[in-house]
Amino acid sequence: MDRNNPYEAAFEGYLKAQGFCYVGVDEGRRAMLGDRPVKNLDFIVLGACGSRLLVDVKGRQFPGGPATKPRYVWENWATNDDITGLRSWLEVFGPGYTALFLFLYRLQPNVEIATDTLDVWTFREQKYLLRAVTLDDYVSHMKIRSPKWGTVSLPGTTYRTIARPFRYFTHEWHTPTENHHGTDGIGTLSESLDSAIASLAPDRGEDGGPGS
Repeated sequence: MDRNNPYEAAFEGYLKAQGFCYVGVDEGRRAMLGDRPVKNLDFIVLGACGSRLLVDVKGRQFPGGPATKPRYVWENWATNDDITGLRSWLEVFGPGYTALFLFLYRLQPNVEIATDTLDVWTFREQKYLLRAVTLDDYVSHMKIRSPKWGTVSLPGTTYRTIARPFRYFTHEWHTPTENHHGTDGIGTLSESLDSAIASLAPDRGEDGGPGS
């Protein structure tokens, strides 16, 4: 994670306020898959229901576009590198973990939202909405957005159907294959991260090699 990124800082504030056990992944610790760098995830979160979540935070603004011509679209695009990186981390962590794209929308002052809407979060006087999609669901429904920039996205109707409040994954989600080892807690999550980085970069020491 990058604490200078306002979206990632806001999400960490949410996790702290909710009392979740989590690990913020150090952006300086780069991993490699063979000779190819692997994009880091941002957080590992232990949900209240026992779910273990690998989270890639995607900060977006709603509405988007310039103030003179706002776009009332729930942007959900990602890059091919995002997909490859999150899939690589999921393969390394193994069964018992769920990979998520967490879309964190910074709501503009003119946006009105129902008071009972789940996962509306105010951080540093800014209001956000949290919505998440599993990597499996995203890959199953994604469409090419820009071949030039290597981006993909979900059709609006599909996204509104499969995106859920982040709380769903921390309080109700059950990973299909449970394979948890050890005691649930910050130590175990940190050890899992260290093990995962070591398996992706077995010969590169702790700094992860070039790009750190």
